Amino acid sequence: MVKRRKLVRPVPRHKGSSIERLAASFVDYITLECHLANNTIQAYTRDLTRFRTWLTDRDFLNLEISDFSDYVAWLHRKNLAPSSISRHVVSLKIFYRYLQLEGIVEESAVELLGSQKLWQRIPSVISVSKIDRFLTAPWSEDPYYIRDRALLEMLYATGCRASEMSGLRIADLHLKEGYCKCHGKGDKQRIVPIGKKACRAVHEYLERERPLLANRASREPASLFLSRTGRPLRREAIWELVKKYAVRSGISADVSPHTLRHSFATHLLAGGADLRQVQEMLGHSSIATTQIYTHVDQSRLKKVHAQFHPRA
Repeated sequence: MVKRRKLVRPVPRHKGSSIERLAASFVDYITLECHLANNTIQAYTRDLTRFRTWLTDRDFLNLEISDFSDYVAWLHRKNLAPSSISRHVVSLKIFYRYLQLEGIVEESAVELLGSQKLWQRIPSVISVSKIDRFLTAPWSEDPYYIRDRALLEMLYATGCRASEMSGLRIADLHLKEGYCKCHGKGDKQRIVPIGKKACRAVHEYLERERPLLANRASREPASLFLSRTGRPLRREAIWELVKKYAVRSGISADVSPHTLRHSFATHLLAGGADLRQVQEMLGHSSIATTQIYTHVDQSRLKKVHAQFHPRA
């Protein structure tokens, strides 16, 4: 929600109130005053850029509900996911509320736009046998194969998001105890166990390769995974590495860090893990978000049914 603050002098409704200038002002506001997370700010910025593309010569200060409905239909034609379209609508509502706070508009028809009713999409999951092939995809001929193997092992072992793995620090790592401290959305912290194979891979990386990468930095880096220049490995780079090794192992070019997160959760449930425990490890605030994985693992549901139903 946009925080209410004292209104500034209204900006006259004319062409001088350009969408570009107001969008930039809005981004400054949510950054400096609302202190939103960087990922959220980037998402809102991208959404407004797409909205500006759709606007062309339309007067954004006097759009009707039919106009906003046309915009949503345009987003559908872009083949965006339902969750993405829903976020676009939220971004637009928050932007126009900001314009109201600034006295630029009195009210906006965008508030009449209903939120998209989301349907759950079954996430793609890699089988255990393919996971084994994928985790060994980095070869010794690769420049930083020790780091890459440790990275892939950690992604699958913890179910962490790419942004969370990018932000993982040495201080968050507790290999002897077999866990790490993960900083999730909204800087919420959670403890996630690490398996023995991942611990061994990370230990080898810390001993053999990370010191060489750290020496290339101007000062000692705090991040666990480093780039070739000694800087923290960006989440975009993590996505690229995952796709590279997915293609090499013959799985699919559509594999992403989130696919490993889905596989992590599904395989845990298949092994008999409690749904609440998986929720905690994934960092979901609602159990409803985690329940999607019970639809993925049909074999587990069949076992439960066969074990407990009186006429199974």
